[in-house]
Amino acid sequence: MILAVGATGQLGSLITRRLLAERQQVRILAREGSSWQTLGQAGAQVAIGDLKSRATLDAACAGVDVVITTANAAQRGGADNTQTVDTDGNRNLIDAARNAGVKQFIFVSAFGVTADSPVPLFQAKARTEEYLRACGLPYTILAPDAFMDVWIPMVVLGPFLEDRPVTIIGEGRRQHSMIAADDVESFAIAAIGHPEAMNRHLPLGGPEAVSWRDVIAALERRTGRSIPVVSLAPGQPLPGLPEIIGHLMAGLDAYDSLIDMPATAKAFGVTQTSVDQFLRGILSSASQTQTLRNSPT
Repeated sequence: MILAVGATGQLGSLITRRLLAERQQVRILAREGSSWQTLGQAGAQVAIGDLKSRATLDAACAGVDVVITTANAAQRGGADNTQTVDTDGNRNLIDAARNAGVKQFIFVSAFGVTADSPVPLFQAKARTEEYLRACGLPYTILAPDAFMDVWIPMVVLGPFLEDRPVTIIGEGRRQHSMIAADDVESFAIAAIGHPEAMNRHLPLGGPEAVSWRDVIAALERRTGRSIPVVSLAPGQPLPGLPEIIGHLMAGLDAYDSLIDMPATAKAFGVTQTSVDQFLRGILSSASQTQTLRNSPT
């Protein structure tokens, strides 16, 4: 039995649906009022619970061999925050899994997190990594770099499709190993029971490191259009985006994150998605959506 935590989120949903498609026994942890019905109808067992409630986690972990968690409080609010969910909640889940005799705990963290990061979510992930390593559970920590699915639409494709300039912080020439969510899903599935995943911290990136200028150039090649770019100094707000995005963009402009992936991809049998392939797929989806909107009803 595999327990998926965070199964109603973007990445968690991808992982859960893939497991169900492969006829795995899957249980999902779902909060009261969350949208778990579709996954339940697809065959997942549903355990109503919350990372903030240890008793519900003990029940959810009963009889479970593997836990995969992608849960975080990044898009929540109120009582759900980085302390209650990403720090205390993850510790509750780890403790429940240990007490239930879980054979592998797969935690989706992020590349380069540190306990002194200026980003609270990254601090919490670093603390969870440390706690997981020390707790005695067999573990796998997946540490993906920036997600193509989040950053490219937000920074480049959104403005492009709205005929606005693309706004970046700095020169946009720092190289980062952006990775597609589909690839992280594939690594998470492949890590289950894999000997090279046991008690390992696995940095995950795409097949090539790219800069914002590289992404923009790839989009220009694919669309045949010139894209105007506005460069802002660190500290200036990005138009139409939350303040935290500007801070994160400024951070990305301060360093390179280069992850050598060929050996890892080969070991886990994952064929990776390039930025050009990602752009082709998302532009095709956008085109199909526009066609449907313009069709007569």
